[in-house]
Formats: sequence, structure tokens, C-alpha cells
Amino acid sequence: MNFSQRLTASIYNLDAFELAQKHLLGASLCSRIDGHLTAGKITELEVYIGSCDKACHAYPNKLTPRTATMFRAGGCAYVFFVYGMYNQFNVVAGPEGTANAILIRSLEPLSGIETMCQRRKTPDIRNLTTGPGKLCQALGITRKEHDGISLTGSELWISPRTETPQIVAAPRIGIDYAEEYKDKLWRFYIKDNPFVSRR
Repeated sequence: MNFSQRLTASIYNLDAFELAQKHLLGASLCSRIDGHLTAGKITELEVYIGSCDKACHAYPNKLTPRTATMFRAGGCAYVFFVYGMYNQFNVVAGPEGTANAILIRSLEPLSGIETMCQRRKTPDIRNLTTGPGKLCQALGITRKEHDGISLTGSELWISPRTETPQIVAAPRIGIDYAEEYKDKLWRFYIKDNPFVSRR
């Protein structure tokens, strides 16, 4: 499989929901770290909107050292660290200043699976990338090295999808604190794909 193609920079300036459903689901998240290519099909993601979304780190358009990357123009990575142990990868979407991000929740492993298994310390392919922390570990993505990095470069990028998937919309996970926003159907995943964190 050829992962050399990249989504163009202009695509990342689209509305976050359009970007998520029309371009990211079914596309391939790729990394080349320490000479190792790893890649997986994006099977599940969640949209976060800085202006109004009480589940978003930047709500209500709050600029802090942690969220600064979210306010950049679309097309860079927003990587944050949770529970003192897990990195989580987001695609920054929309024009500069909008603070919208798309959390990648799950991947279907496609390339570099042996490297992923070594990084995750498991031979279980179903357990390699079915969660935002897992996929970052599998692909070697960290906040320290990749927060703010361009997604059109040679270390971390997204290759266009080759087919249009059937999409399911569902509530996002782990945001009970977000009041009326916790039930928004802003999580999207590929129907019947086994590599999804939760149905």
C-alpha cells in the first residue's frame, strides 16, 4: 500500500465536521519515526469545538499554554498528555483562531504492524490501536515531539482515503462533565469495522 500521498493543507481549513466525515474517516494516519513507517486507517474520531463545546479544552475560546496549538490554522497536530501516562492525538481543523480539533480514537493497523507490536508490547493486533492512547504509543506519537507539528511533512501525516465508508454517529466518550454537550452525536466511526474503541 502506498502512503506517500498527503491531504493538502487547504483541506484542514474546512469545517471540523466536514473534515472529519468527508476526509479523515477512512484515511490513513502515518508516522515515520526512527526510520520506521507505521500507518493505520482512521476508524473512529471525535469533534471538539472551541467556541461553544464544554467538552473542549479550549472552551470558551480560552487560550492557554496547553491549548495554544488548537488556535493555529488547521493542518497541525494537537497532542496532549493525560493521567500522567497517555498521549492523545488530534487534528487541528479550521481557520487560525477557531480552536477546533478532531481527536483520533481508533485505527485499523495497515503498515509497520511488527513495530507497533513492539511499541505496545503485545502481539494482539485488535489491541494495538483501539483507543487514543494506544494508537499514539503504536505510532510513536508524543506531546513532547509532535505537538504542533505540520501534518503535511515527513514525520507525521494523513494519506487520503481510497473509498467512502459508511459512518455511524454517536455520543463522545468520557465527557460526563460537559453538561448539555455530553450527548451531542459528535463521535463518528466506520460501521461494522472491528477496530473501534466502543460501539
